[in-house]
Amino acid sequence: MSALQQHISLKPYNTFGIQAHAESFVDIQQESDLKELLTHLDQEAQEILVLGGGSNMLFTKDFKGLVIKVSIPGISCVENGDEVMVTAGAGVVWNDLVNFCVARGFAGLENLTLIPGTVGASPIQNIGAYGVELKDVFNSCRAFELATGKIVTFNHADCKFGYRESIFKNELKGKYIITSVTFKLNKQADVNIQYGAIKNELFERNIKQPTIADVSKVVAAIRVSKLPDPSTIGNAGSFFKNPVIEGKQFDELIAKFPEVVHYPAPAGKIKVAAGWLIEQCGFKGKIVGETGTWKNQALVLVNHGKASGQEVYNFSEQIIDSVRAKFGVLLSREVNIF
Repeated sequence: MSALQQHISLKPYNTFGIQAHAESFVDIQQESDLKELLTHLDQEAQEILVLGGGSNMLFTKDFKGLVIKVSIPGISCVENGDEVMVTAGAGVVWNDLVNFCVARGFAGLENLTLIPGTVGASPIQNIGAYGVELKDVFNSCRAFELATGKIVTFNHADCKFGYRESIFKNELKGKYIITSVTFKLNKQADVNIQYGAIKNELFERNIKQPTIADVSKVVAAIRVSKLPDPSTIGNAGSFFKNPVIEGKQFDELIAKFPEVVHYPAPAGKIKVAAGWLIEQCGFKGKIVGETGTWKNQALVLVNHGKASGQEVYNFSEQIIDSVRAKFGVLLSREVNIF
């Protein structure tokens, strides 16, 4: 285990590029490091934050506790006919895992190309894009229980996945550290190209029978065209969730705004495009002080250089209030606030 460090800047560890400091900081390279760390912790006196790629958080102040950076590496796979079980360490960069699988013809992750972050965060958030969610390919994960030091395996049902939700964001928040995740993939691809953006890009490229590599390349192109590179301008990707509303509320909404962008959701509900709602309120590309929304995608909030976390948060409040006033729809933040 690397040594505990004191008063460490978190700016290099969050993709928003927000300046904040951690009272204590440690980098975990292997599962056994966590057991060693536990012997040094006074958990009742010290707040703990588990950090992966830092791509889904906004620091509004210094963190007065211990930040545990999970950097556990490694990807392995077990093949059984067409079925493939792929296990990745929690510190593996998510897109590195996607590329590993696509290169070997293991289907299932291609629609999730270029999602920022690490493998360990993927079940917590139930990450998703272009018609696919983590839960669709998740088999199990190993997690370290902070209270006992035990390693626990969670299967699919244990995780209670929902839209950008899991048990790790709710009942078990702050109680476990995911150390590895196992995915159930397949050599026989059933590509998912239901989203119009993917269909359009495939058509433009004259690809009529797409492979998973084709889908991955197309998704990457779409994301690059819409989303800013965090190495160039600070951001955390989509800042808000797409709101999922009841059918009755949607009927009222579409009666007033027939052009509203929407998609079907489970249980007869409707998912409304948050980016469209925000854009209609005049926020696309808007700059307020050092923060604002991205010029090509209103769903993405950005740091234009020296924004504080509180400044970004306050701007997000303006967006929430405007969307609620115009459409009667309440936006929820996808990004974790600290």
